Amino acid sequence: MKTCLFTPLIATLTIALQGCSPASTPAGVERKILLQTSTSWDNTPYIRYPDSAPELSLLKLKIPANTALDWHTHPIPNAAYILAGELTIESKDNGQIQHFKQGDALAEMVNITHRGITGDKPVELIVFYAGSQGIPLSE
Repeated sequence: MKTCLFTPLIATLTIALQGCSPASTPAGVERKILLQTSTSWDNTPYIRYPDSAPELSLLKLKIPANTALDWHTHPIPNAAYILAGELTIESKDNGQIQHFKQGDALAEMVNITHRGITGDKPVELIVFYAGSQGIPLSE
């Protein structure tokens, strides 16, 4: 008897919640999440940042082979995707080193001094920044 009472409720909830599922993907379209995280590559958690209107930036960077970038920081969260080459990132603050290669995605450090070092081949990467107007991408 109790089952009969809950059947209409379950049916109603099932129909109502169908709109909460992700949209279907058309045939032939492939979807792959490359990076989804709340911490940078060294496991430092991201914290809340300005409440002002967001400003999104997308950069394509090419770094020559055998290059060590200057030490720098990023005041805002950003993520990179390595299109070509290999990149080693070194933290000046905590000494951690991480190696990334073509096809890798990484979540960059925020307010931690670091630099990138290329190997024997140039590196090409796409970097996405989520900031606000007036905030520099790097310092």
